[in-house]
Amino acid sequence: MSNIHSMAPAGRVAAAGNRTHRMCPARLGQAGVGLIEVMIAVLVLSIAFLGMAALQARSLSTNNSSMARTMATIAAHSIQDAMRADIVNATGGVYNGTLTADKCPKADGSSLANAQLAQWCANALANPAIGGAVSTTSGKIQCTTSGFCTITVSFDDSKAGAIALDGTTTQSVITQGIL
Repeated sequence: MSNIHSMAPAGRVAAAGNRTHRMCPARLGQAGVGLIEVMIAVLVLSIAFLGMAALQARSLSTNNSSMARTMATIAAHSIQDAMRADIVNATGGVYNGTLTADKCPKADGSSLANAQLAQWCANALANPAIGGAVSTTSGKIQCTTSGFCTITVSFDDSKAGAIALDGTTTQSVITQGIL
């Protein structure tokens, strides 16, 4: 009586004492994961992690840009609300003009318009979220006698990494409304 069996289609049979072992044909030459396979898997994971890090960095810069645009919008609405409290001077053109955040006017107490423009420039335009007290941050107010006002807040958005069609990094938020 022999313990050796004939070859089966699923693999070969080897006898060892009283036990019979069946081996798969795919495993005849390989006994584990190869070093090259592990290195390729690590390379693929490394590239995926680098891509995720780049997406995270881009997301942060875009969020900063979004916050700057939001603060510029708040600044525009702030002066518009202030002008509603002083509608006679607003429709009379006293507020009209351009202010830069690095050259804010001083409140001299001569008029409500002067005080509000000084406060708006110092607090809203010079806000660090928009860019701070720099010459690239400005606010322009243009009101008609009928009370229709256009307020433009411009700031440098180079932190976002986007370049406008004219080749600059300046963003402008334009708000129009009736007092």
